[in-house]
Amino acid sequence: MAPMPLADLRQHVSKGARAMSAAAFPHLGGEVPPGMVQEFLAVYAGELGRHGAPFEGIEAMLDALEADGARWDIVTNKPERLARALMPGLGWEARCGVLVGGDSLAERKPHPLPLLHAAEAMGFAIADCVYVGDDERDILAARAAGMRSLVALWGYRLQQDDPLSWQADAMARHPADLLDPDAWP
Repeated sequence: MAPMPLADLRQHVSKGARAMSAAAFPHLGGEVPPGMVQEFLAVYAGELGRHGAPFEGIEAMLDALEADGARWDIVTNKPERLARALMPGLGWEARCGVLVGGDSLAERKPHPLPLLHAAEAMGFAIADCVYVGDDERDILAARAAGMRSLVALWGYRLQQDDPLSWQADAMARHPADLLDPDAWP
């Protein structure tokens, strides 16, 4: 098969290895064999960080938030070992307070447990947290945790996704928008 165009694959990234494999191999009808997912993850691990970079504006936004005394963590559904392996290449291993992967706990997003765990590990009250995510399951997890939520519109999402329907507390079009205190819920 011809490689899938990056623009077509990109919208599936937030949905994970199974969704990307299903999109790349539509003849499977969405039924991706576990072995194929494992092969995808093995290739992904070998290519980790070689072809990507933070979204434009992320580093400046993190620098500004940290200069203002904010602390942050990462809660992802990506397997923890892969998320941790990515951190040094970004220079984030010492900056990120807590990293929770999709296999770190008994539940993953949209369940609230990963967000609750991260807040507790950071010593934050839920009322003092805002979860920033680019997928509906991020907003669902935040709502279930009793945490305010913000949709990152610069992230990965399917063309048919409607972030307005997710009912987040706020939305940001660009990382720089988060430098405005009024952008935060």
